[in-house]
Amino acid sequence: MVLVNLLRRMGIFAVAFVLTAWVAVSAQATPLLLVDMDTGAVLFEQDAGQSWHPASLTKLMTALVTFTAIANGRVDLDTPVIISEHALDVPPSKVGFPVDTGVRMEDALNLLIVKSANDIAVAIAETVSGSEAAFVNEMNEMANVLGLTATHYVNPHGLHDERQVTSARDLAILSLAIQRYYGQYMHIFSTTEVQVGNARLDSNNDLLTHFRGTTGMKTGYVCSSGLNMVATVEREGRRLMAVVLGASSARERGERAAQMIVGALRGQIGNTGLNITQIANRPGSPVDMRPNICGAGAREYVDALEAAFPYGMEGQPSFLTDEIADRSYRVVTLGRIRDVPLPLPRPANAPLLRGSADPLMADAGPGFPLPRPRPN
Repeated sequence: MVLVNLLRRMGIFAVAFVLTAWVAVSAQATPLLLVDMDTGAVLFEQDAGQSWHPASLTKLMTALVTFTAIANGRVDLDTPVIISEHALDVPPSKVGFPVDTGVRMEDALNLLIVKSANDIAVAIAETVSGSEAAFVNEMNEMANVLGLTATHYVNPHGLHDERQVTSARDLAILSLAIQRYYGQYMHIFSTTEVQVGNARLDSNNDLLTHFRGTTGMKTGYVCSSGLNMVATVEREGRRLMAVVLGASSARERGERAAQMIVGALRGQIGNTGLNITQIANRPGSPVDMRPNICGAGAREYVDALEAAFPYGMEGQPSFLTDEIADRSYRVVTLGRIRDVPLPLPRPANAPLLRGSADPLMADAGPGFPLPRPRPN
């Protein structure tokens, strides 16, 4: 209680600096990152190069590879995405359409991002690349093109595999690439609900409905990662991105992201002097949050974090107080589709991107360069 009372007396913005030190000594530190999206400047970072399990933030790369396939003419937004037995067998979260049900690629992408549907992730992978394994190879090739040196994928959905890893730094670069090169799809990441028949499938991104100016992007969770988030906000003439990994609850995840953004807007968080590409990824194994999130010590761990960071709890101040109308998207299935050919697997020596062996830095926009996903 002494710590809680101290934090309350210090005020809502000063708490960030005490919190950083307290979490570092109490348990595994939560990776945090705040980036100016126009310049790539790192405004705040804590353990941004720490290896971490991405959970459903994996679907950001699934989306990027799919957007590139659309740009290359391999598929389009009207291409049928058909649920296979393999896709339906993937554990939840999923939509659960029967085998052979088809949806348009545009509908599938909304289900992928908003619902975070694992079965749809596999179905998209099979549609784009002919098989899940071939698609995962393209995900890893794209990670290489973008210089995501901490990132490796073994599936397109993010269900836990100890080999599937990333970092806050890599997730920020990935998210910046999506916005820079495929901004026409950003409305998908800002959608708050998908309607399928009478069902309403809600996003888990609380900032979209309670933090003014939020434009996306994605949340994720497995026991070993904790609760993860990439959030993008445009407010007061600034475009900011927050990455939070390993939170103990959706409350903590959202409040931490919003706190960093508000701190920057209020001048409480400055500039580290680093560009996002200058953050170094650390070697070593990813942190496993399972004991703290799903293990025997989870209650004690969560209680400690609630005491240290009470924002958003009953009777406490919150950064998420705006009331923003839902942005809905309706999915209409194509019914049961059979004997519709899928794209053939591409030859092993066919590059995903033109120039992928020597990524070009052209047309990178202001501030800083990113390797460019270029259509064939």
